[in-house]
Amino acid sequence: MTFAELGLNATILNVLQKENYTQPTPIQEQTIPYALEGKDVLGIAQTGTGKTAAFALPIIQKLQEKEPSKGYRHISALILTPTRELAQQIYDSIEVYAKGSHIKQDVIFGGVAQVSQTLSLKNGTDILIATPGRLLDLMNQGYIYLDYLEFFVLDEADRMLDMGFINDIRKLLRIIPTDRQTLFFSATMPDQIARLADNMLHNPVRVEVTPVSSTAERIEQYVYFVHRQEKHNLLVKLLQEKPKERTLIFSRTKHGADKITKALKTAHINASAIHGDKSQESRQSALQNFKTGRLKVLVATDIASRGIDVTELERVINYDLPDTPETYVHRIGRTGRAGSAGLALSFCDKRMEMDQLKSIQKLIGKQIPVLTHEFGSKAEQPKQTEGNAPAKPHHSMRPRNKQAHPHPHTEGDKPQEKKDHNRNRRRGPRPVVVTKNNIENNVNTEAV
Repeated sequence: MTFAELGLNATILNVLQKENYTQPTPIQEQTIPYALEGKDVLGIAQTGTGKTAAFALPIIQKLQEKEPSKGYRHISALILTPTRELAQQIYDSIEVYAKGSHIKQDVIFGGVAQVSQTLSLKNGTDILIATPGRLLDLMNQGYIYLDYLEFFVLDEADRMLDMGFINDIRKLLRIIPTDRQTLFFSATMPDQIARLADNMLHNPVRVEVTPVSSTAERIEQYVYFVHRQEKHNLLVKLLQEKPKERTLIFSRTKHGADKITKALKTAHINASAIHGDKSQESRQSALQNFKTGRLKVLVATDIASRGIDVTELERVINYDLPDTPETYVHRIGRTGRAGSAGLALSFCDKRMEMDQLKSIQKLIGKQIPVLTHEFGSKAEQPKQTEGNAPAKPHHSMRPRNKQAHPHPHTEGDKPQEKKDHNRNRRRGPRPVVVTKNNIENNVNTEAV
């Protein structure tokens, strides 16, 4: 199927052709026709499946069919997204899709001064891309009104839940018009998100592609069993072996991301970190350098990574395994996009992260092959089991039963004798117990 068969107009088709969009992705193929018909859509699709075009193209086409506003532009479409990076990415995409039309779009998010954003909104806008916190803030200040809203898009709904934005969304739903078209997208569908979708959508069409339990077949996945203290050495070696490959490294915490970045710079590897504590300017600079290839190594937390869209990202490394298996799928989905091959490597400390690894393998329905390395003890280098399953963690502690495992140079009972002898030397002679019976029987009390 082609984009022309989806019902898109000539203006949009010309833009897509110039941008080398040749064939719609499954989520675009299923969503666009229903969205053009004005139906609510519940889309379940993970990152990198083409969701942005799936909801943006129909909205742009419908706004193009309206007469251009000669005065103040009332907000017709609101796209709500959890992170600054994803909001900026969606804005950049819509700017391309709406090229040559009268449509105006704006993006607002926290972490930067609001002055430039409010100035841009002075005369209104057609499409507003926003994060929840900044949106509600500017609404409370009287800069934004949503009385004329026609289209509402909620993107990455499950991440909204993870970040604690659900109450903000519920507050927003009490404000925006009920007579609207809603497009709802989420990579996963936990119970709370399902209930939210039920309240937001009216007779929705459900589209689902690339279930979260499956990962792209073109992505090669491997795991290293490595002690936490040796992860840095292994990471440095892998990066030095292929210095020209762009690598996205995932850390569980913001502090961890900074620590990894600092250690890599000490090893003369240029790297930058992005997370919630970084300024928006710093994050945007790091992302731009990473996309253009000037920066080869980017360290990110899961929340900050939403919005990272690099078409030819060669490698993803999970420095820490995520707490939830679905997050693993989202992480490795950053590589292997646009038909290119991808590689996902994971570091697993057997003493601390085996439960996470088992959960991941259960979700994706297969065992992740284990690779060996030169760092750490032999205990960290498990033998491959049948089916490339990671070997069960084993302990390097010696058994308590020394009779069954005698010392290689002595009999089984001699180490115990030596041990008892040493104990006696440390403690000194046992106390003498003098009794009447000992004296009468002439017992040598020194031996008692």
